[in-house]
Amino acid sequence: MTAVVLPAPTILAVDGGNSKADVALVAADGRLIGAVRGPTISHQATSIDVATERLIRLAAAASGAVGTAPAGGFPALAMLCVAGADYPTDVHQLERAFGAAGIATAVVIANDTFAALRAGSHQAAGIALICGQGINGAAVSADGRRVRFAGIGDLAGDWGGGGSVGMAGLGAAVRARDGRGPRTALERTIPAAVGLARPATVTHAYYTGRLDERRIGELAPIVFETAAGGDAVARSIVDRLADELAAMAIALARRAGLVRRAPEIVLAGSVFRTADDAFHRRLAERIEAGVTGARIVRLSAPPVTGAALLGLERLTGRPVESTVEARLRAALEAWSDTPRFVTPS
Repeated sequence: MTAVVLPAPTILAVDGGNSKADVALVAADGRLIGAVRGPTISHQATSIDVATERLIRLAAAASGAVGTAPAGGFPALAMLCVAGADYPTDVHQLERAFGAAGIATAVVIANDTFAALRAGSHQAAGIALICGQGINGAAVSADGRRVRFAGIGDLAGDWGGGGSVGMAGLGAAVRARDGRGPRTALERTIPAAVGLARPATVTHAYYTGRLDERRIGELAPIVFETAAGGDAVARSIVDRLADELAAMAIALARRAGLVRRAPEIVLAGSVFRTADDAFHRRLAERIEAGVTGARIVRLSAPPVTGAALLGLERLTGRPVESTVEARLRAALEAWSDTPRFVTPS
């Protein structure tokens, strides 16, 4: 295969979530050279060896030169915003593994929350809330200080995301049917979603491995739909999620000194795509009650846009020019409509 000659310098930008990874190769002037989507490279979702091999192949695919080094040399910088980069020990492990992968001259690791924040905010300071399979949040203060949570689930006091909502919906259905909780339409809608008749049968299917427990977050949209249909139990689960997210945003605003600075609050992750107006309204009302002048922004650009912009800023040491940022945003938003998916062998 013919190697691709790359303009110099280039940035390899990565948004690596728990379920997928977006990889983009970007020129310094904001041109998109190539982009691909593939399976997760988070070391918490797969082994570090598998994650590294996937990253190598995805990086090569983004340049259009699978299995070969680009003729123009490697990218000057790889900006990897990865789920699971939670503690310094995580960052050091990822720096060692990904830094030795030969994907770029220099490798920088950051948590994926900061990619979402940079992709969605038009200010230097701001807050990002992530609600996909799990939940997390981050903030950047007016003086550039970064604040975030551990984001490691129950051990860190986290509740939320598709996994928590799906599990809560199933639990409510089981408890209603066996007499431990109030009756709810979830008794019917949850089993129907997986082609079964009773909540207890669903539980048994997960227990025995007939259903993959790792995919229980796929029940979350059923909980939202049931809530929208007027079910009080399902609505209480959705309300709890809105309240948890609002508490996270307010805590971040206080820690970053943004309570009275009218920050943008960027919402990123699959759960925020719900059309449940009551959920969005409750979330906004609670955030606005605790953060003066807060402006809610639903992320439309793919988070890999933020990784690319952070990489360009890191490489040049200055803010990205508006024309460069606009070019990059337009290209990645167009790509995300029909992303090329790569399944590394």
